[in-house]
Amino acid sequence: MANTEASLKEAAAIEGAIGAALVDYTSGMALGTIGGSKELDLTVAAAGNTDVVRAKVRAMEMLGLNEEIEDILITLGTQYHLIRLLKSRGTNGLFLYLALSKDRANLAMARHQLKKIEAELDV
Repeated sequence: MANTEASLKEAAAIEGAIGAALVDYTSGMALGTIGGSKELDLTVAAAGNTDVVRAKVRAMEMLGLNEEIEDILITLGTQYHLIRLLKSRGTNGLFLYLALSKDRANLAMARHQLKKIEAELDV
């Protein structure tokens, strides 16, 4: 089992990673961050993406969809922003946020690696 710091380091090692955060979407607080840049403040991104997660959960409830969200992908001109809702024990209400450089990242591999990180995460 990996702790928050080890999990974020593993996420930051994903090819093309710009930054990563572990976020509590009930409060909008980042429990940990790694990386980022002048253009990407991970604390602000954590709070903003909390609204994205809440809106999607609400929309699914209104639609009566009895599905679990695996991840949410936001595609920008030069970046992918990947939000993975965590379902393993002790992680309810949390998501991993990963920002990737579009020209250096393999999106399918990044999704696979985030799933692996989730399975090993112990909060």
